[in-house]
Amino acid sequence: MKSIHQRLLAALLLLAACSPAMMARLTAAGAFSDAPASLFPLLDRNTRLDMIDYFNSGSATASTNAMQGKSRITSLNPDDIRIAMTDASSYQISLLPSGNDTIIAVIQTVATPAHDSHINFYSRSWQKLNGNYFTAPVMNDWLSESGKKNDGEVAAMVPFTLAEYVYDPATATLSLTNNLKEFLSPDVYSMVADYLLPTLTYKWDGKRMNKVK
Repeated sequence: MKSIHQRLLAALLLLAACSPAMMARLTAAGAFSDAPASLFPLLDRNTRLDMIDYFNSGSATASTNAMQGKSRITSLNPDDIRIAMTDASSYQISLLPSGNDTIIAVIQTVATPAHDSHINFYSRSWQKLNGNYFTAPVMNDWLSESGKKNDGEVAAMVPFTLAEYVYDPATATLSLTNNLKEFLSPDVYSMVADYLLPTLTYKWDGKRMNKVK
């Protein structure tokens, strides 16, 4: 019959084994391979695992996706992975520290023809998070000082914005690049270029992306 001390020790060991600190560390590669099929419908899990193996072995081999196109990983580190899904679309998966937890940020970029991105956030078990993690900028956020004085002129010539998002895990910053130059005609863009900021920067603070002024 076990003593009270033995039972207490067994209970403490079981608790420690189940604690977050003892959980296997989430990696970007692991998040990519375990993502639900609905998020990456062009790549089944085995194909994703092959892509990781190819990259880690230094192979330039691309994998065939469900549309018979070619997909490949373009960069990979423990907290970040970038995938060229098709000739016109790419993904970046980044792990964001949030207290004792980890949030997964997924940036999807498409060529429209200018590159344009959006970002979504997920739990480590790939449940979509709908909290206030990031507020996408509106036109007013892109206006320079002179642009704010001529916002009516800008609104008449620029009906929407196009921006490419890139997250840097080393600095915890999300950079947005204004890509309207790729979309507007040279004549129109030359009239509004001075009114628009070329980039916007946001910084992750563990809870949300905050705009850097």
